[in-house]
Amino acid sequence: MLELFRGQSWYFEIGLATAAYVLQMTDTDVLLDDTARRARRYVSSIGGRAVAPSAEALDALSRFEEPLPVVGRSAEETIALLDDAGSPATLASTGGRYFGFVNGATLPSALAASWLVSSWDQNAALPVMSPAAAKISDVARRWLVEALGLPSSTEAAFVTGATVANATCLAAARDRQLAAAGWDVPRDGLFGAPELTVVAGAQAHSTLLKSLSMVGLGRERVIRVPADDQGRLIASELPDIDGPVVVCAQAGEVNTGAFDPFSDIVEWARERSAWVHVDGAFGLWAMSDLSRAHLVEGLAHADSWATDGHKWLNVTYDCGIAFVRDGDDLRRSFASVAGYLPPDGGYEAMHHTPQSSQRARQVEVWAALRTLGVDGLAALVTSLSDHAVRIGSALDDAGLTVLNDVVLNQVLVRADHDDATVELIAAIQADGTCWCGPTSWAGRPAMRVSVSGWVTTSDDITQSIDAMLRCARQVGAID
Repeated sequence: MLELFRGQSWYFEIGLATAAYVLQMTDTDVLLDDTARRARRYVSSIGGRAVAPSAEALDALSRFEEPLPVVGRSAEETIALLDDAGSPATLASTGGRYFGFVNGATLPSALAASWLVSSWDQNAALPVMSPAAAKISDVARRWLVEALGLPSSTEAAFVTGATVANATCLAAARDRQLAAAGWDVPRDGLFGAPELTVVAGAQAHSTLLKSLSMVGLGRERVIRVPADDQGRLIASELPDIDGPVVVCAQAGEVNTGAFDPFSDIVEWARERSAWVHVDGAFGLWAMSDLSRAHLVEGLAHADSWATDGHKWLNVTYDCGIAFVRDGDDLRRSFASVAGYLPPDGGYEAMHHTPQSSQRARQVEVWAALRTLGVDGLAALVTSLSDHAVRIGSALDDAGLTVLNDVVLNQVLVRADHDDATVELIAAIQADGTCWCGPTSWAGRPAMRVSVSGWVTTSDDITQSIDAMLRCARQVGAID
């Protein structure tokens, strides 16, 4: 029936009038007050609910399966449905007992900044589009570089996550290395370019390989260097090669939290004029903790670094950061020229990142750093790492096998038998007290415990250890 009316001008006039009426009937103040109330309720109740959603909550997601309305529904009703059916079906990843996927919680300052920034709805591409976003970007970059101990010349580009941050850095590395060989990638592409060799450890994260494929360097062309039992690249196994080279190191192996030997890697790279890139999705933040200086020795001598703000800095999702020692290397790869884009007076984000239009992610980073301060950021790393050590010790004492040296926030554990490990993970997730995820290590299943939420307390750790051991006894993984 609807198709009979399509193409009729009066049909669209009625539709426009109806849409205008629906929008005019929305009381923005009432809507935002109600939404804020719902959000506050969600945040305040997260610690008291099971970490995984119930079967009933998952079934209720069917309420979203409705036809696209011909006549729009009210904003109030839409938000009510989103909260009533959506909120119960979320993972309590912002609570204190979620230990999956290195997902941080959200600092109150970052959450509040996110609300305000969304209301600004600024395009942070150029200073002329948002002077506030541009100024805050300058400050956030300076603070990040200072907090992490990176070279003062380092430029920071705010992107969607560590995958794009890796791709951003690797594109800059590719173009810089090939420019030194006399080839202009932004102008001429990769067809006919000199061969560029990529070197990475055997335990490099899958998203690094994805990033390499995104910038045309391929997943399978990488020279893979053997790793030790913690996943660290063995520097003595680095190949004797020449020509344009990019070597990828890792700060925080995703299962063990281990750090590559950066000083040895940098020394090897400098002998070959190679670019050193560090994938530090969560581990880069260990640079802020002086007690972990031995883990990050030599890391600051790399040429680029990638990390996530939405992991250990605990801002909301969609916040990666690409650091490059020389900002000109970013501009070489990403500058966009158009007649309506006159040069601006400050940092032009769109000329240093893959995207043009972009939200002001840097505001949440600025808010988090301002409320934490240098000491608070270091304390965040220290406390969560201490929680991980406590979990690892308790599981090891109980008879489970902890496979890694717990040097950061990661605990890698398994039972004596693979079936028991799989059953243990399922039992913990079903129990609901905490949530741990599965992984594979040395070809066998294992359980990964990632402690990365600022809100996690000592009591959360006690409850979680009790639940893990209770489930381990239930499945026969321990006596």
